[in-house]
Amino acid sequence: MNLQELSKARRSFFATGATLTFQSRKQSLKALFDEIKRREQDICAALREDLGKTEFEAKTTEISLTLEDISYLMSHLKAFMKSRRAGVSPLNFPARGMIRPEPLGSVLIFSAWNYPFQLLFSPLAGAVAAGNCVVVKPAELAKATAEIAREIIEKVFPPEHVCVIPGGHDVSAELLRESYDYIFYTGGPSGAKVVMRAAAEYLTPLTLELGGKSPCIVDSDASVELSAKRIVWGKFLNAGQTCVAPDYVLAHSSIKEKLIDAMLAHIRRFYGDDPAASPDYPRIISPEHCDRLAALMGSGKVLCGGTFDREKRFIPPTLLTDVSPNSPVMQEEIFGPVLPVLPVDSLDEAIQFVNGRPKPLALYYFSGKKRRLDELLEKTSSGGVCVNETIMHLVNPSMPFGGVGASGFGAYHGKWSFDTFTHYKAVMVKADWLDLPMRYPPNLDRNLGLLRLISK
Repeated sequence: MNLQELSKARRSFFATGATLTFQSRKQSLKALFDEIKRREQDICAALREDLGKTEFEAKTTEISLTLEDISYLMSHLKAFMKSRRAGVSPLNFPARGMIRPEPLGSVLIFSAWNYPFQLLFSPLAGAVAAGNCVVVKPAELAKATAEIAREIIEKVFPPEHVCVIPGGHDVSAELLRESYDYIFYTGGPSGAKVVMRAAAEYLTPLTLELGGKSPCIVDSDASVELSAKRIVWGKFLNAGQTCVAPDYVLAHSSIKEKLIDAMLAHIRRFYGDDPAASPDYPRIISPEHCDRLAALMGSGKVLCGGTFDREKRFIPPTLLTDVSPNSPVMQEEIFGPVLPVLPVDSLDEAIQFVNGRPKPLALYYFSGKKRRLDELLEKTSSGGVCVNETIMHLVNPSMPFGGVGASGFGAYHGKWSFDTFTHYKAVMVKADWLDLPMRYPPNLDRNLGLLRLISK
């Protein structure tokens, strides 16, 4: 079927009500969960082919997170689907109100290549749990994972319920010419602008999961050893190709050199003297991305790394110092294993630095006593904040994950995944045994006093 025929089949299938019941939604989620478990080794192999991920990293950062999302949705689905009572104005007496969750209908999901499995199946699970029909567009750069995703989805769902449309920019453009009830996009700002323009043609609501330059502030009272260990882990996980990776470090001048020494030690401890030989260090997604990252390395003094192998898609962990705030590496999201470290003399200076740039997806703060944490939270804006840790704040289905401003809008994970793909319909049911005449013309002045009394 072509896209127009698929679109018609999808809307016809949705109109049958086959996706609306609790039982049908839970069965779909359970079948998806089971098929992912069955194909774990194939998924790991695909992620190794696309990004050089180890089995441990593939399972912990992609498969396990996805399975946890699906499991959480299954466990809470009945509660999420329930209508809830709502109060009504005294002006509407006698009446009762309710808020009724209903699926949006037809949803389009764009995945990204850096976590090509988790960033496809986590939003898909939310859309299915909410009772929608879905079109999924996998990331074209992660070809092996896209193929596994197609096989899993085609095994679990009929195409009129969930279908996978692989391909490049031409396929994306063709998909965006169709009408949807919601679009969920994970990627960069240039692609997001294309999606937003297309969505505007149909007035389609959407979620944008983008990224940005997530700062890492290390205060003077922070544990240098712990800060260095967790920054190095968060930055070089997936070779820095993580939307919430620490993008740059603002280190208090009093501990900057100690922090750098500790970071260098942890890079050696994690990946050895030759990271190219480390089984735990992934690869860059494409030679073109290697070229882009190599160009950013000239923005400062290289303390470690600084080389690249375009053919093998390899760039080692790279630390930069003596970096100008106006240098190229500080102007765009790095999205790779290059980490600039800049000094600041106070938390106030760090806050001013962060606020002088677009709002980031994540902000990391390392402090022992955390005496100024509330001030930092009040004076900065970011999608999320993690204190004395990196990355791990998103591994919480009880909290929303999403951006603000240039880092995106909308949220998902846990209940927020269900909410994103759901319309909450307000319903008021009015009794028929009382009909006050004062609301109808002629509206005499003597009725105003009674109106004021009722509406107090």
